[in-house]
Amino acid sequence: MAKKIDKQFKLMAPGGTATPAPPIGPALGAAGVNPGQFIQQFNERTKDLGGKVVGVVVTVYKDRSFDFEIKSSPAAVLIATAAGIEKGSGEPNSNKVGQITKSQAIAIAQEKIEDLNASDLEAASRMIEGTARSMGVTVVEG
Repeated sequence: MAKKIDKQFKLMAPGGTATPAPPIGPALGAAGVNPGQFIQQFNERTKDLGGKVVGVVVTVYKDRSFDFEIKSSPAAVLIATAAGIEKGSGEPNSNKVGQITKSQAIAIAQEKIEDLNASDLEAASRMIEGTARSMGVTVVEG
């Protein structure tokens, strides 16, 4: 018989280096998950990411056991890394903070294609370019 799902929630955590400190620990504890046990399993499965922030969907069952699914990093994090910036612009229309090439946008789209609502790589690439523009990052040919 299948386990009954009690809760399902999402959180962001640094791959391989997560700690039970806020905000991760309290979110897990409130959902009835042992933070230490989750962090140990999460860090083991994401040790090759080296601190890159990833999304996690945690499913908690009635018997307090849990499963989690690791998603790709947010597009904004991947764009900021590619552009070599710390964060996006507060005024993206007038204050540009960096630039990426179309080939970098395509590479980011390939990495995120499973998590995007796009029918093909071209559409996914356009979504990434739109996110970059909204961050104040210019997309150039190349």
